[in-house]
Amino acid sequence: QVQLVESGGGSVQAGGSLRLSCAASGRTPSVNTMAWFRQAPGREREFVASITYIGNSANYANTVKRRFTISRDNAKNTVYLQMSSLEPGDTAVYYCAVVPGTIVATTPSQYRYWGQGTQVTVSS
Repeated sequence: QVQLVESGGGSVQAGGSLRLSCAASGRTPSVNTMAWFRQAPGREREFVASITYIGNSANYANTVKRRFTISRDNAKNTVYLQMSSLEPGDTAVYYCAVVPGTIVATTPSQYRYWGQGTQVTVSS
């Protein structure tokens, strides 16, 4: 099994920044794609960003491009999400997800392992 533990969520005012972390442990696939999704109340879970193990190729949702940066530390099996210029619309529970392989995956059903989520609240 693979365990994913997110941290770094919290409350911030619009225009502020937060950095989320997600540490993977257990039988983590040696080559994998790691991603962040988010889910606001009453809405479906949506893709935020992903990054591959090989080449650190990143992919972003249009709504967060140029504001969020995804990165990873393979030695620590950890993925990060640096969020800047936060807006009230970014308020959601943020989830970390992992899928084996190097793929472009933007839908929740494509990911095999999930964390419990961390709350991000942005006030105006």
